[in-house]
Amino acid sequence: MTAPHLALNVTALLLAGLLLLGLSLQRGWRQDQARWPHHALFFAVTVSLALSLFLLWRRHLPVWPLLPALALLLSMPLTRPGQANHWQRALLVTLAFMLGVLITVR
Repeated sequence: MTAPHLALNVTALLLAGLLLLGLSLQRGWRQDQARWPHHALFFAVTVSLALSLFLLWRRHLPVWPLLPALALLLSMPLTRPGQANHWQRALLVTLAFMLGVLITVR
């Protein structure tokens, strides 16, 4: 497994964790309602995606398929947590990431 593929796998795992944690906060399944782990995971996903893009670029592989996912991810702070536009944008980030990975690694 190459470094870009490993970075993309790590990003996918972090993104899945971010979505699950966000869903648990949205649905009220977490009793403590602590949001800092969600914010820390958001930061980790952003850094991991940026690292993935850098590693893909260094190997002269296409990075353009993942740029929409990064743009949507960076626009997440413009939405309000708990509102429909927040979880809808989170789903768009995930779909853009999955589509970008499928185009990049084929």
